Amino acid sequence: MLKTIARNLLRGPVTMKGPAPAETGIEELAGRLDRASRTRLGRSLSIRQVDAGSCNGCELEIHALNNVIYDLERFGMRFVASPRHADVLMVTGPVTANMRDALFRTWDATPDPKWVVAVGGCALDGGLFKGSYGIVGGVGAVVPVDLHIPGCPPRPIDLLAGLVALVEAAK
Repeated sequence: MLKTIARNLLRGPVTMKGPAPAETGIEELAGRLDRASRTRLGRSLSIRQVDAGSCNGCELEIHALNNVIYDLERFGMRFVASPRHADVLMVTGPVTANMRDALFRTWDATPDPKWVVAVGGCALDGGLFKGSYGIVGGVGAVVPVDLHIPGCPPRPIDLLAGLVALVEAAK
């Protein structure tokens, strides 16, 4: 036992390599989004993510926007816990019958100007779950959608590019 402890102490820690440097396009896209949101709203962008019944693949990619590679907080953009503080609703998954009213109330509680972004293939028309007895349909069947970002799931860079296009088109 002492030999094992001594060997591990002498060998030192075994660590993984850090993440690769961020793509230069990420900096540019996030900067454009920050400038466009400040021009349009007079402040930074606030995002509320709503899961309307998805498999959580899209949520993982949305949450990646907060990791060390993308880090939206450095540009002042943030995810908020209340729809009353949000400018953008990012909705994932097909809308289930149980989430229809909750999604509509969330949309209704979001102040104007507001945008709805349907994220992923399921949010467009129900995707794999289309026609299922528990599925109402895509997000557009419940609330008006301003932008659809395709993919299963879409990459974080695609989400960022979609937000830039949405805010810049709203000028």
